[in-house]
Amino acid sequence: MKNNILFCITLIIAFSFNVYPQKEKVKIADKKYDNYAYIDAIKTYEKVAEKGYKSADMFKKLGNSYYFNAELEQAAKWYGELFAVYTTDLEPEYYFRYAQSLRSIGQNDKANELLELFNQKSGNDSRGRLFMKNVNYLDAIKANSGRYKIEDAGINSIYSDYGTAFFSNEIVFASARDTGSLGQRKHKWTNQYFTNLYAANLGENMIPEKPQKFDKKINSKFHESTPAFTKDGKTMYFTRNNYLDGKKGKDANKITLIKIYKAILENDSWSNITELPFNSDNYSVAHPALSPDGKTLYFASDMPGTVGLSDLYKVQINDNGTFGIPVNLGNTINTEGRETFPFVNDENEIYFASDGHPGLGGLDVFVSTINPNGTFEEVQNVGADINSPKDDFAYLIDTKSRRGFFTSNRDGGLGYDDIYKFLEQKKITCQQLLYGEITDLATAELLPDAKVTLFDNQFNILNTTISDDKGNYSFTVECGKTYYVRAQKPEYTTKEQMIVIANENGKTYVPIALENAKCKVTIGDDLGKCFNIKMIYFDLDKSNIRQEAAFDLEKILDVLNQNPTMKLDIRSHTDSRQTFKYNEALSDRRAVSTINWLIKNGVNANRLTGKGYGETQLVNKCADDVKCTEDEHQLNRRSEFIITAL
Repeated sequence: MKNNILFCITLIIAFSFNVYPQKEKVKIADKKYDNYAYIDAIKTYEKVAEKGYKSADMFKKLGNSYYFNAELEQAAKWYGELFAVYTTDLEPEYYFRYAQSLRSIGQNDKANELLELFNQKSGNDSRGRLFMKNVNYLDAIKANSGRYKIEDAGINSIYSDYGTAFFSNEIVFASARDTGSLGQRKHKWTNQYFTNLYAANLGENMIPEKPQKFDKKINSKFHESTPAFTKDGKTMYFTRNNYLDGKKGKDANKITLIKIYKAILENDSWSNITELPFNSDNYSVAHPALSPDGKTLYFASDMPGTVGLSDLYKVQINDNGTFGIPVNLGNTINTEGRETFPFVNDENEIYFASDGHPGLGGLDVFVSTINPNGTFEEVQNVGADINSPKDDFAYLIDTKSRRGFFTSNRDGGLGYDDIYKFLEQKKITCQQLLYGEITDLATAELLPDAKVTLFDNQFNILNTTISDDKGNYSFTVECGKTYYVRAQKPEYTTKEQMIVIANENGKTYVPIALENAKCKVTIGDDLGKCFNIKMIYFDLDKSNIRQEAAFDLEKILDVLNQNPTMKLDIRSHTDSRQTFKYNEALSDRRAVSTINWLIKNGVNANRLTGKGYGETQLVNKCADDVKCTEDEHQLNRRSEFIITAL
């Protein structure tokens, strides 16, 4: 017994001697982490973790260090350690980051479970709402895939290469390939060398040639990246660390952030480098992109008012070269995650990278249409050709050739980030599958061989199909549009339904139940009433067939075609406004107009008669001098279809 007690005491003492040094090492790593020296922090944290030391805070920072360096597989490992041991009082953000990391290694089911928990715990976070709204987002991504031919751009190094821009007949991009002398410094965040701008001439089919350094006055000892050029090629905007004229700026925590700078081309040399007026030492502004007319600058920032880690903004460029006040692009574009690397083309589209909208993991490339009033259409993922489970960003396209470039750290690349070229073979379109089944209203029996017709909002026929042996039908339709679906089958009452398609890829389910035609008509019956035909056909003082009137007249036409011996007397009526004589003449013209439409569509004239009754057979109180609404008057402007022979 005494030996056991001594053994336990020995273990406790040994554990204590082991824990305290580990805590001290963690404190050292924490300082590196707080200074964004993630690579150095990782080395220390992992050594401590190997010794068996466990801490929720350490696992968070280990996961974050890899997450912020886009090494999502390793991030998933350490977030997994965090969730295996500590699940109480974890901030909702870790559910999101762990889900994103799992998605990058293909564990989508587990990622989706975490995102559902994230949505529950985060309250009103747009990332959770977007996921719950688009739980079938992988179907939408699949629908947008297969549109690109993608190849290595041929300009990559074993280091980081990213962020292309068109300039004259060149592309300009950032690269960390300039290792310089033995004393060349590395950035502690990524352990990569600081980036400079490089340029490569574009040959046939936009194939880049050998890159060269871009310009000595632009490149500094710190990061330069993501340039944007005006159409005349005389002005450029670019991203650089907070460094100008030999002076380095720092925020309150003595961290050097990034800013956007402007340079002017004079005598084939870039000069007059100035920072933009909305920069600050206390937040980052980066990745400029110009509108096609050069009057608006788009960029990414975490300035005050930002919703997420970084948001997209725009600012007006005035004719005198001054700038307006930056405007956040709003919650259609921005989420509580990262939105960055904007690009705007001459087709009113904005492309950007985000990890807040539903994607494949890491940063994905998304696109939205910019409306004339400055608002944005529904954001779409551009598909699994451009996007991967890793970071994909800095999308750039020439809309005439449909060729362009983007950056990715996907598997199989040459370096840390690599530039890929692409040919877009099919433009993205927002489409939905409109589908359903045709059934018997009373019995719910599936109805095969029903004719289903798709109309646009002007009642133009777009497509026709026949329901299959299980009563199913489907059409491919465009997002955001209004359609009418009409179903008809012998011995059933024809039915049509209006559908407004949502502004997002996906499916719209529209089942249609047909009523068995119980009405047995005989001579003297009104065919319109029997087959539920609308009575409202004509505008005031008009005798032309309205679009919705033609839509209903097709039902009469269908019945006449199914009953070739049936004859009709078309009786047209008006409301009480205007004179008795005028209304009599108007109703005659309406009867003739209706008869002519049926004859034009194949009905023999000897099967049709017609007469106008003016205001002599009103269906309500709306006689002369009686005050009525327009809807009440319109009920009297009608045609009836009285069966005269069968």
